[in-house]
Amino acid sequence: MKLLIVNNLSSGLRDGAIYDFMRAFSRDGDEICVRCTSGCTDLADFLCDAEDFDAVVAAGGDGTVATAAYLLAETGIPLLPFPAGTANLLALNLASPAEPHALAKLMRESRLMDFDIGEIELSDGSRRGFTMIAGAGYDATIMQGAEASKKLLGPMAYFTSAFANPSPQFSKIALTIDGESVETQGVGVLVVNFSKLQFDISVVHENMPRDDIVVMNTHDAVGLIPALLSCMLDRGGEFPGRPGSLQVYRGREVTVEATPPLAVQYDGEVTGSTTPFTARMLPEAARFVVSEECLKLYDEESAEPLRLDD
Repeated sequence: MKLLIVNNLSSGLRDGAIYDFMRAFSRDGDEICVRCTSGCTDLADFLCDAEDFDAVVAAGGDGTVATAAYLLAETGIPLLPFPAGTANLLALNLASPAEPHALAKLMRESRLMDFDIGEIELSDGSRRGFTMIAGAGYDATIMQGAEASKKLLGPMAYFTSAFANPSPQFSKIALTIDGESVETQGVGVLVVNFSKLQFDISVVHENMPRDDIVVMNTHDAVGLIPALLSCMLDRGGEFPGRPGSLQVYRGREVTVEATPPLAVQYDGEVTGSTTPFTARMLPEAARFVVSEECLKLYDEESAEPLRLDD
């Protein structure tokens, strides 16, 4: 089997798990090509010959995996998300293991599923891909505040940042969802593909890859507490209705404008840009290597077996 590994050296704790994966995976006749970046080298340079490999492994955080998935969109090239970041939310949503030997077994078995991914177009016209959530406002503030302490605190860095920013920017928000206009207000907007966050909390009821638009319709962080409690109750299957502090819409394409402008992020990556932005879904554009549990969680019949010569 011929694998291309793109390894983000600046992701997570740099514990070397990807090298354990390589040792566990390797068999006679295999070829593994490893290309490393610390964030300076463009992943597009690494993936320009991806079609020459049987599969790609993206080792890094959600931002690294999202970038790789976007660059490989609609090519049919299988991608294994290797969770080497701080939150690793995509791996959580795909029910993927975190242990290198288990991931090596997953890669060898090569079960495949095609999923929607998102594309975000920023105010300067540049485009990025996301697999989880893109948004503007409070979430971007949290991501930015957590940046310095992620390596020390892990996922708790996001909660520490949230508590440190109790009064986020409140804005008037204009949405254009599939051509329909919506006027609202709040401290942020989330465009959700997969919805499960840290500690098994889901932003919306059904964790399916699609375009849900969630407006945080409150004046401050305290107003989001009832919504957070409702999200936590979803874990027990109670599916309580979301309170008024979360307005949920659905659409395939949305343009978000805000006055005053709100900072923008995607999959935990702070862009340095502000609203407006446009997000759209790319249907079944990413082909992921997944676990058997993932097949059961989503649609087992849509899985396509990978046929490779060992």
